[in-house]
Amino acid sequence: MKELLQTLRADALKAIEGAASEEELEKIRLQYFGKKGELTQILKGLGKLPKDERPVIGAYANEVREFVQGIWDEKVETLKKAAYETRMEEEYLDVTLDAGDLRIGHRHPLLATKEELEDLFVEMGFTVVDGPEIESVANNFDALNSPKNHPSRDKSDTFYIDDDTLLRTHTSPMQIRAMKKYGAPLRIVSSGRVFRFDDVDDTHSPMFHQFEGLVVDKGVSLANLIDTLNVFVHEMFGDDMQIRYRPHNFPFTEPSTEVDVTCHACHGEGCPACNFTGWSMELLGAGVVHPNVLKNCGIDPDVYSGFAFGMGVDRIAMVKYGITDIRLMFENDARFLTQF
Repeated sequence: MKELLQTLRADALKAIEGAASEEELEKIRLQYFGKKGELTQILKGLGKLPKDERPVIGAYANEVREFVQGIWDEKVETLKKAAYETRMEEEYLDVTLDAGDLRIGHRHPLLATKEELEDLFVEMGFTVVDGPEIESVANNFDALNSPKNHPSRDKSDTFYIDDDTLLRTHTSPMQIRAMKKYGAPLRIVSSGRVFRFDDVDDTHSPMFHQFEGLVVDKGVSLANLIDTLNVFVHEMFGDDMQIRYRPHNFPFTEPSTEVDVTCHACHGEGCPACNFTGWSMELLGAGVVHPNVLKNCGIDPDVYSGFAFGMGVDRIAMVKYGITDIRLMFENDARFLTQF
């Protein structure tokens, strides 16, 4: 048995010497000294030896184990050191090199505008809510009192997923969801991406961002809406910004209005940017919530009334920052984005 241990010792040392990686060394350790290794198999024969030889062979076996283990540990350290030196050589970094100009990121004008809108209305007592971009036809059109023959329902205007599901065309479905979930009284705003077949000019895009607001309570009137929007416009754009309300027709509000503000370039004097009208593009649409919309959400219109408004975040950003082409905000051109 002593000869077997001597052979094992010689074979193990030779294998360790030839190992080129830590993975190979681990395999060698398991081969010779693992639970099912060669040393274990040899020691199983100790019971067949005479009693006086067992302690001698056992001591010698431990001596072999300790010696080979020491050589194995030294080889591990040698390989680790070599690997470290190789890595240091291959991953050499010259810290004296000029790092060049560092570009510091900042808020995109769309995100900055969205956050400013939310902060402004939160200060006015509104709660921010969120909802899905994939919406039901029921929430997007039916509950909002949209007629079956309304042009916005056409497949030429709306991205349908199937007959009952679509990419929301506005954030107004969040008003429906909020009224059904929370009832009245209610004061919420919501914002997010919306989708329409709409890219007729440089102020429209098939995907854009909307911001909606809704107030439902007892005694809410058109006067409350106008006062709220006046505060919003002056806080957002300055006290010198003039506001114009034009009658309009939306299926979900009655009466309804569209809101214009004076041109950001000439402040109402008239210039090429506003076709010499003194007025910028339509800023938002609004109105008193239609009684049918309240009924569809389980709210009694004889007890409660409300107002709602919706605006394009992209258009707000265009007016605020003097941007003339909506597509610039989606092109990720650093020359454009670093201006803000």
